[in-house]
Amino acid sequence: MVKSVIRGIAPHVTVIDVTHHIPPHDVRAGGLALVRAVQYLAPGVVLAVVDPGVGTDRRAVAVEVGDGAGVFVGPDNGLLASAVAMTGGAGRAVSLTNEEFQFPAPGPTFAGRDVFAPAAAHLANGVDLLELGEQIDAVTMLPGLLPITRDEPDGLVAEVLWVDHFGNVQLNVDPEEIAELGERVSLRWGEQRRTARRATTYGDLKPGEIGLVVDSYGLLSIALNVRPASEDLGLRAGDAVTLSEPS
Repeated sequence: MVKSVIRGIAPHVTVIDVTHHIPPHDVRAGGLALVRAVQYLAPGVVLAVVDPGVGTDRRAVAVEVGDGAGVFVGPDNGLLASAVAMTGGAGRAVSLTNEEFQFPAPGPTFAGRDVFAPAAAHLANGVDLLELGEQIDAVTMLPGLLPITRDEPDGLVAEVLWVDHFGNVQLNVDPEEIAELGERVSLRWGEQRRTARRATTYGDLKPGEIGLVVDSYGLLSIALNVRPASEDLGLRAGDAVTLSEPS
């Protein structure tokens, strides 16, 4: 329905899907997916909706980036913040309050169809951002919440950011952060302790061997060769993992 709304208002527009596989209500996962993709997206309007607060007093917003080269449209709940920062920060921003550019809503719980899709389509048609609603200070928008690593006496404490479709476990760790640990790295989470080998590709790993592979976003991922590491190791997004030298 969202795509159909866009086509009805702006039939010339090409819609490119980034993903429809964000876990329900997981704003952080949506923000991560968006910031990963943003440097590869063509200039234009980016519509992002992970909106557990739909129908509440959370704002619906549109935010210009790149001196007007692009606009992000979505809820003001932290979803857009990291991607906006990645593209150089916000320019003009508005709260989507002008009902002339919205669909009448039978109920308030489908803003993707009734608010965000019409706004994105009208922007694609050349409607000026400020016509869509009240201008706001982008500084007042909610920030994204992305965890950072921390050095502890027993190692580098990381967090699982993401588990991809193949079960690879992405950590919030830049490879340089563990450059001094060498080829083999001790991993600890909960009561588990395993040793991983740093590898260039998944195919470098032997059957059952745990690897640390730099993924397509430049971060370390815990992986197995043709096996879902998340299932085999019992890891999921939000879990803490400590990396250190093997004892």
